[in-house]
Amino acid sequence: MIRRIRSLAPLPLLATTGAVAVSLLVPGRTALVLHVYLLTLATLALGYLVSVLRRTHPVATASPFDLGLRAQSRDDTALPELARLEREVTLSMTTAFDLHFRLRPVLRRISARMLASRRGVELERSPETSEVLLGEELWELVRPDREPPRDRAAVGVELSSLNAMVDSLEKL
Repeated sequence: MIRRIRSLAPLPLLATTGAVAVSLLVPGRTALVLHVYLLTLATLALGYLVSVLRRTHPVATASPFDLGLRAQSRDDTALPELARLEREVTLSMTTAFDLHFRLRPVLRRISARMLASRRGVELERSPETSEVLLGEELWELVRPDREPPRDRAAVGVELSSLNAMVDSLEKL
């Protein structure tokens, strides 16, 4: 702190020297020179006080408001599963093979759990009730006796059909 005072000490002396020099060179403007001199000293004093305050009470790097505006870090633990599911959906829209062997088990597991938890119906034990609750399109995909596709390269499921299946699952 003493070093800071010593480093700032020449500034008021410089302002005083300047004010005296200007008042000697322009004798009719002494009042204006005095006002500018006092304003300069007040500015220096205020700057010093602000620097002392900043050192004694440091400002946080970010306010709580700023921290709230920052994007929250994403939890990457669920992302691999989501990426896998997105890949399965994309592949199932491409070929019937991927629809049957990749997406069908996922939809079958979801359907069975939702039927059991929300309706008290077991997918394999009550196929008629399951078909009514799931809808014809979803039932055709998840029914237990569904055979693998003969033409593995055939077109998979349409996006609109997949949306309808998801809607019927959400209605459960």
